[in-house]
Amino acid sequence: MFDIERWQEIFDTIRKNKLRTFLTGLSVASGIFILVILLGFGNGMQNGIEKEFQEDAITKVSAWPGVTSKEYNGLNPGRRIRFMNEDFETIGYNFNDLIEYGTARVYVRGATVNYGPESLAYDLFGANPDFQFVENIKMVEGRYINQTDEKAYKKVVVIGKKIRDDVFRDLDSPIGEFLDISGIRFKIVGVYSEMIDEEEERIIMPNTTAQLIMTGETQVNSLEYTIPRMDNFEQAVATAKALENSLRGYLLKEHQVSPDDTSAMEFGNALEQAKRFYGLTNNIKLFFWFVGVCTIIAGVVGVSNIMLIVVKERTREIGIRKALGAKPWSIVGMILHEAIFVTAISGFGGLVFSMLLLEFVGPHVEIEYVLNPSVDLKVAVATVLLLIFSGTTAGFFPAWRAARIKVIEALRDE
Repeated sequence: MFDIERWQEIFDTIRKNKLRTFLTGLSVASGIFILVILLGFGNGMQNGIEKEFQEDAITKVSAWPGVTSKEYNGLNPGRRIRFMNEDFETIGYNFNDLIEYGTARVYVRGATVNYGPESLAYDLFGANPDFQFVENIKMVEGRYINQTDEKAYKKVVVIGKKIRDDVFRDLDSPIGEFLDISGIRFKIVGVYSEMIDEEEERIIMPNTTAQLIMTGETQVNSLEYTIPRMDNFEQAVATAKALENSLRGYLLKEHQVSPDDTSAMEFGNALEQAKRFYGLTNNIKLFFWFVGVCTIIAGVVGVSNIMLIVVKERTREIGIRKALGAKPWSIVGMILHEAIFVTAISGFGGLVFSMLLLEFVGPHVEIEYVLNPSVDLKVAVATVLLLIFSGTTAGFFPAWRAARIKVIEALRDE
């Protein structure tokens, strides 16, 4: 039942002790504020890391050849490992159950690229049709390289959106235009976009064309595969690790490389990297929780101490109330109401201020690996409610002490 006299007492007490009430509320509000901001930046770090991994398929497993550093099976160190088309085809056949998409890359070095009289300086390489899915490429115009292009050794290319904007800015579309690559005309059949501008400065042709016309060999510079998407993250990590181990086992055996020769081949596993980053992010978020909760506890302890002071200051008043017939729970309620009121108002004040700050400032934060720091409103409100409960608990003990004061001792208090 709403007791207006009780609330008048609370406001009278606050007015008489404005500075003390303000400092108590500030400690509680700052605790909530710090906790929400820290949680927001923890989520922002997770968003930033997820964006980094979205640049390529997060399930990608890759292999690159290197140079042997150890003797093995009578072969001297210093051998340059060469991945071939046969490696790509055999891996795709033998480990089909672990692979969703696969591509090999052939880097074309030393080629000249011209559009009319203009000389272009962009990365040029060959890839398989699945490269589109391995790299999360999005087509904005035309089409990507397909199986027909690859089998027929077609002289076609796709270009990045940045190349389109820089070189073909005066045209409605570059589709159908021709690039002169080392004296050979290649038709532009598509324009793609990537999340990073640098990756839109690439010209991609079919692998077979790059090998036949540009290199004259069946060598490839890298092997890249993705595993099928899975709902369970740990299962996906285990599958990616199994594919990595399968690639390693096959390639080491096929090219007669010592199992402990780390320079002969290099392997990349995006999911393993993601797991490490997510683990680090979770640890940072736990640390943020610890710091924020400790700050809140400090505020709650402050509330408890202030309530003890209030009880001490009002000892004589409490004695008079009890002499006039006030029940113990009435005394407890009087003290608790003030503790709950200060904690609730301060807690929600800190929450509102921190949420507004994240809402308006968060989207404009430009820090590496931090993207749009924010906090789930339900989590934030639940934290404030927990704070109010803690403040109630903290205020209960001084209130119970007040209720147990003997009337004679209270009336003698000066």
